Order: sequence, then structure tokens, then C-alpha cells
Amino acid sequence: MLWPSSQKQQRMLNRQPEIVIATPGRLWELVKEKHPHLSNLRQLRCLVIDEADRMVEKGHFAELSQLLEMLNDSQYNPKRQTLVFSATLTLVHQAPARVLHKKHTKKIDKTAKLDILVQKIGMRGKPKVIDLTRNEATVETLTETKIHCENDEKDLYLYYFLMQYPGRTLVFANSISCIKRLSGLLKVLDIMPLTLHACMHQKQRLRNLEQFARLQDCVLLATDVAARGLDIPQVQHVIHYQVPRTSEIYVHRSGRTARATNEGLSLMLIGPEDVINFKKIYKTLKKDEDIPLFPVETKYMDAVKERVQLARQVEKAEYRNFQACLHNSWIEQAAAALEIELDEEMYKGGKADQQEERRRQKQMKILKKELRHLLSQPLFKDDLKTKYPTQSGQPPVLRPAPRIGESALSCLSKQKKRKPKPKTKEQQQQEPQPSTSAN
Repeated sequence: MLWPSSQKQQRMLNRQPEIVIATPGRLWELVKEKHPHLSNLRQLRCLVIDEADRMVEKGHFAELSQLLEMLNDSQYNPKRQTLVFSATLTLVHQAPARVLHKKHTKKIDKTAKLDILVQKIGMRGKPKVIDLTRNEATVETLTETKIHCENDEKDLYLYYFLMQYPGRTLVFANSISCIKRLSGLLKVLDIMPLTLHACMHQKQRLRNLEQFARLQDCVLLATDVAARGLDIPQVQHVIHYQVPRTSEIYVHRSGRTARATNEGLSLMLIGPEDVINFKKIYKTLKKDEDIPLFPVETKYMDAVKERVQLARQVEKAEYRNFQACLHNSWIEQAAAALEIELDEEMYKGGKADQQEERRRQKQMKILKKELRHLLSQPLFKDDLKTKYPTQSGQPPVLRPAPRIGESALSCLSKQKKRKPKPKTKEQQQQEPQPSTSAN
């Protein structure tokens, strides 16, 4: 397996391994460097391409095309076996209206997509196709659910879920800026999430993944770089903080849970701007749009809102101070390099207006103290079973909050059991009819 360190790659290849696992870009780079072990790839006995739907897209992985061109030249091994895998290759989207109106527009169906793939990879003869995809494109052990809310309420429901149902939870968002904001907010709320996105160094990504796989109660905030290729055991929940833009991404995100016959939960937080993508996904996957709503104990939401709003104020103030420190540090370094003196007006924050800065710091301490007090209290308080404590003449019986010993999946299954099944025609006929006699 080819890791980022080029020296380590050279050492591993010097051992002449029979199996090499690599990304197209890194493998092509080593081929161009003419490593001895990769000098005769044309005589491969087996070539495996995973995530084929993404790798053969136009404009993606140019190195893969160059590799395939080299592997399929005149010195091609006729006995080579080529295996291609994809979880979403057979998904067919309806083309946009602007494309459908054009002349000579051909509708791409499942067969056409496979033919294009065979042609691009250079398979010879008639390949054998094994399609294990369900109509819904997701596994049977995955429970899909949703919460409809306003965009500014997503933080509330995310915090509620993480507190109510602890476990190994993977939260997806569409942008790095959203991941960074959520990370800062959750840290203020004493939830220490891990992050994974494209702007991180590979060593830090691997370190966070190892820690996420090791801890039983952990939250990983990630962009779609974590949607494919990760096999982390016992991921219990996948939360789509923002609905993905395509059905392929939704399938791959949700596929991080409910792996190897285990059960898992996929929860979408659907805001007004997510509705269009949500409908497109479920039309493509041929699902029933009316997937179950995730049950939320609304009596706790006022306390959740109070905590989150305070945390937002603290997080914004801390971010502002952080930006001011960066600016002042940069200004001081530039002034030192130019050997000039700085005016007070060039600083951000305390040096420009110490009185205003002291006021802000005092306000920040008050907010943090209030938030610490709230976080020290149990969020899911036990409720009294009766309306009046002395109604029965006995000491009040406390009912445990649903968080104790109850998973998100069991909560959903209880909700389904409580729903009455629709009555058949025979049952309706057997019911006694109401009397119509006049008094």
C-alpha cells in the first residue's frame, strides 16, 4: 500500500510485493520515476479498479487514463483478469432540462453507462456483469430518517442528537468552512470532535481516523473526502448536516454505517435550501419520499436552544479574538522586517482601544461562566410521572430520560410500533356501526 512518504514507498517497492494498492496519481508518478518493480506492469495478472464510477468520469483522474493506455498496449497480457467495482455505477439521473432540450441528446441508461466503462478501461471480449444493487441502493440494515428544520436550527438538532444518543457518529457537511464552524461550536459545548477535510495534512487525517476508530463515543466532522473508501467498524450514526448534492454521495456517505451486516442509522437534517436535493436523491434512488421523521423530545429543545445560543456567542467572540491576534502578529512581523514603528490605529483589538477590549473580555467571562453553569446541569432531566407531586399521596415516581440505555434505532422502532396499522376492509366491516336512531 502506497503511503504519502516517498521514501517509505521506495522501501516497500524494493521488497517486490506481489500486490500493490495505490491511487492512480501516486502510482503513475512512481511509474514515471521508473522504479524497477513497476517496469513491467503490462504483464499484470490481475488489475482491480475500485470506485470505478468516479474514476472514469470526464475530467477526473487523468493519470488513470494514462495508466490504462500503457497497460492496454501491444504488450498487454492476454490472460490478465480485470475486476471493476462500484456501489453507484448503475444509478441513472434525469438530465437537466437545458440538456434535454438540445438536439441529438441521448438518454444514458444502465447499459450505456456499462458500455462506456468497458470502452474506457479497455476490456476485451464480453465482460461478465454481476449486479448486487438493491432498488433503493442502500443496504437493508440501514435505517434512514430525517428532521425538517430551519437552517439556523440544525445546530440545535445536531447537539440534541449527540447528547441524547452517544456513540461513534460521523457528521457530513458540504464545505470545509461549515466543518470548521461546527468544530468550534461543539468544542465550546464540551464535545471534542475530530475533523477530516481536504485542507488537512495526510498525517493528521490518518491520526484522526485512528482515534475515531479507537474511541467508542466519538464524533467525526467530515466533508465528502470521508464518504468513500473508509471501513471504520461500528459507526452507529451518519448525520447529513447538509443534504448531499447527488444520490451517489448520499449512498456512499450512508454506507459508512450499517457495514458487514451491522445495523446503522442515517439522519438527514433538511433545511429549506436542502429540499430540492432531497427530492432529487429520492427520485433517483426510487425511494418513498415519506421516510420516517426522527422522534425528538420537544420538551428538551428550550434547554438545548439556550446552550447553543450561548455557545454561538462565545465561539464568535473567540474567533474574532483569534483573527485579531493573527492580524496583529502579522503587522508586527512586517513592521520589524521593514524596521518601522507601528501606530496604535494599525492594531486590531486591545491595543487600539483598551477600554473597549476590557469591556469585551468582561462580557466574554460572563458568557463563559453562564455556559459552564448550564453545561454542569443535566440536559435530560427526569420528569415527574404525575401532574401534581402529591396527587397520589405517595412520593413522586421519577421516569428516566430516554437517553438512558436506549439507542437511536430502538427509539425509532418504538415509534413505528406505536403507529396504528391501517385497517383492512374486512376489519372495517366487522366494526359496530354507530346508532342513527333519534332521541
